Amino acid sequence: MQASQNDKPAPWWRERLMWLVVGGPAAVVIASFATLTLAMRHPDPVIEVASRPSADSEGDAAAMQPAVKARNHAATGGR
Repeated sequence: MQASQNDKPAPWWRERLMWLVVGGPAAVVIASFATLTLAMRHPDPVIEVASRPSADSEGDAAAMQPAVKARNHAATGGR
């Protein structure tokens, strides 16, 4: 049996597996640039935190406690 002229391999851009291998990472790179563009155009606002909570505001004082102390306070029911 002889190979005919029609048995030539297809060009690389006609191979489906090549598009699967290259297409996924290419889509991720494009999506990362889109995310970067959105982050640069619409940055999150800076939240100002007071240096000391006021004595008359109980809610602000609780918000300024260290995380471990506040977590333990919440777990014990405020005792």
